[in-house]
Amino acid sequence: MLAKDDLSRLLRYTVWANHRLLRAAATMGVEDFKRDLGGSHGGVRGTLAHMMWAEHVWLERWKGLPNPPRGDESQFPTVIELRDRWAGLDEHRQAWLEGLPAEAGATVIHYRTMDGTAYQSPLERLVQHAANHSTYHRGQVLSFLRQLGVKPVSTDMLVWDREEDARALREGTPHRT
Repeated sequence: MLAKDDLSRLLRYTVWANHRLLRAAATMGVEDFKRDLGGSHGGVRGTLAHMMWAEHVWLERWKGLPNPPRGDESQFPTVIELRDRWAGLDEHRQAWLEGLPAEAGATVIHYRTMDGTAYQSPLERLVQHAANHSTYHRGQVLSFLRQLGVKPVSTDMLVWDREEDARALREGTPHRT
């Protein structure tokens, strides 16, 4: 079973990687941000909006709430609006996580897919799924950024670990796992 610290690690990494990607996307023009590049969710904006919406859906399910309405990328004319909305979601998810008991990973979550099909899974699997889903789509966005001439960034978990280790060393605190 994944401990609460393991769930926290996955979610902190996801936030870090998403923020790196958003900073890179912020260097492009608005037209490129909105451009449909033929991906599963269009281009940069559509894929980022999908990622954020999916993270929101999973958080609501983890909390035992119904699925929120489907998001629409047109709500985000620039990457700044998208980043600001996502930051609020990140803060909300962190507050939820902090309130969980240590053994929360084993908690069975009952939820419905967008088409209404009922499922249940342990929270630890659902958090792993959500983190993996975002990783998959970050790879797509990085490919789009390269196509648009934007300097790519690394979102590898090992890079995050190295940065966390360096931060902990500077601060004289142990690296949280």
